[in-house]
Amino acid sequence: MAKAVFTTRVSPAYNDVPERFYHFPRTYLRQVESAVGDMIVYYEPRRTGSEFTSGQGRQAYFAVATVSQIRADPERADHFYADIENYLDFDKAVPFRLGNAFIESALEREDGQTNKGAFGRSVRILPEQEFAAVLSAGYPSARDGEAAPSQAVDSGFAENEQAPYERPIVQTLISRPFREESFRRHVRSAYDNRCAVTGLRLINGGGRPEVQAAHIMPVASNGPDSVRNGLALSGTVHWLFDRGLISVADDLSLIAPPKLIPDALGGLVQHGRPLFTPRDEAALPHRSFIEHHRNHVFKG
Repeated sequence: MAKAVFTTRVSPAYNDVPERFYHFPRTYLRQVESAVGDMIVYYEPRRTGSEFTSGQGRQAYFAVATVSQIRADPERADHFYADIENYLDFDKAVPFRLGNAFIESALEREDGQTNKGAFGRSVRILPEQEFAAVLSAGYPSARDGEAAPSQAVDSGFAENEQAPYERPIVQTLISRPFREESFRRHVRSAYDNRCAVTGLRLINGGGRPEVQAAHIMPVASNGPDSVRNGLALSGTVHWLFDRGLISVADDLSLIAPPKLIPDALGGLVQHGRPLFTPRDEAALPHRSFIEHHRNHVFKG
């Protein structure tokens, strides 16, 4: 097994849903096979869409996940899917360079410039200590007094050695309490602590937002802890959503059949009203999760 970097975009040219599966050509089959059963990090390049002129990408690592298996694409020859588990957004995107140091040593030429050939590969094997450096920078709250990321890149570990702080961070990332808190924080931030249905932004006397983070595709159905699988909802609306009394259309408007909504909530929960959504396109609810909620949770 080996750690790896998977490159993907907000609007990918391939049929990617990074939280659930990663689509790739045979060119990268050997590298992806080596990552099965291990963890990978996702990287967003400069170009975020299939158009060559697009230039809005963060050029940063943005999430971690586990590769569970590989399956052939039944519709496209010499293409495959890597099925994904344990997806989690980073607390902060990690640029490919920290200071003057490249996190991935393979991306740096001998003269200190970027190795464009290596950078152009969509799947890249990632040595253990470089994987640890990405995690350390992506989850500052999970570091327990370890060395700063810039120090970790230049720590001098041999390629077959494991950085001593990697395992505690990995154990933290797979723990349910950490994942729930991370999901809650990301969703609230994306929606500016505002309920997506009512538009209300309520802060209690202690300065805490009242809005909750709801999974669109439930955790019980293997819904990922991704901001794209989340909605910020007030407590009552969250209750309605989880019990399938309301749902969301593909155009991100509310589905709220009057027959399912208590009369007292009719003024706040209005069928057909557009949701209040994040400004960041990368945080918008993904259609696959919305479709799952409509098909498997919604009672309308």
